Amino acid sequence: MSGNTPLKFFSGRATRYLAEQIAARLGTELGKSSVQLYSDGEFQPSFEESVRGCSVFIIQSTFPPAENLMELLLMIDAAKRASAYKVVAVIPYFGYARQDRKDKPRVSIGAKLVADLLMAAGVDRVMTMDLHAEQIQGFFNVPVDHIFASALFVPYIKNLNLENLVIASPDMGGTKRANAYARFLNSEMVICYKQRKKANVIGEMTVIGDVKDRNVIILDDMVDTAGTLTKAANMMMEQGARSVRACATHPILSGNAYENISNSALTELVVTDSIPIKQPHEKIHVISVAGLLADIIQKVYNYQSISSSFLQ
Repeated sequence: MSGNTPLKFFSGRATRYLAEQIAARLGTELGKSSVQLYSDGEFQPSFEESVRGCSVFIIQSTFPPAENLMELLLMIDAAKRASAYKVVAVIPYFGYARQDRKDKPRVSIGAKLVADLLMAAGVDRVMTMDLHAEQIQGFFNVPVDHIFASALFVPYIKNLNLENLVIASPDMGGTKRANAYARFLNSEMVICYKQRKKANVIGEMTVIGDVKDRNVIILDDMVDTAGTLTKAANMMMEQGARSVRACATHPILSGNAYENISNSALTELVVTDSIPIKQPHEKIHVISVAGLLADIIQKVYNYQSISSSFLQ
């Protein structure tokens, strides 16, 4: 890599598995850092090498527990106080992204608060993938590189060579994403219309469009309890679909997710390693984002356009 300033990579504890792959693809190693633990659970990250005048990339997804976010904030603060030239937070999975607006009275807008915390810590740039709501980019007063996993999923889907392919959105909010995939894959699109009783609980669901004798691929930004995906897959198979697969960028997989996937009509669930998989599963296929993130990082560091890396 070239550039005007020295480049160093560091990782929080939650995403070290991915950060090591990214650094290796860029022909370097992660910088030395440590975390001092206190008996009450408090912790203090520390850089064990100089970052003065360096462009520092800190890689950490902010999935639960909240310590992952706090560790990222502390590392950004430490880098700024150690006179780093620029600090870039690489956040493959941006936690609290589902709290992007007030959907009822007397609730917080968690995504905006997280953005404020990152900027207060001193971040100069943010890289993230498939935000639950694209408007979160506007919560920041620093550049945000919003990366799409479509650069990984579209080639994978093409290699399946499926006949009568149809792309499905699991809800109304995902229609833009599904439409982009349908355009690149030259396929039709259907939409699942769902009504939630409460968070993570689906009330009623219907399919807008024809899935009979089709090979369906459902697209989503994340899979949490897998309730939506599995209910949609089962319903589509009942309506005559040949097969149903799903692609979801962030494998949160909480609660009864693994059980739901096992008992569903899903042929396959394709995810990335933005969040580590808790356990292997015969229906879950993981595609690494290390190469894609390494490419974006290199282009940003060299002041090159990154739009060519996007399929959306």
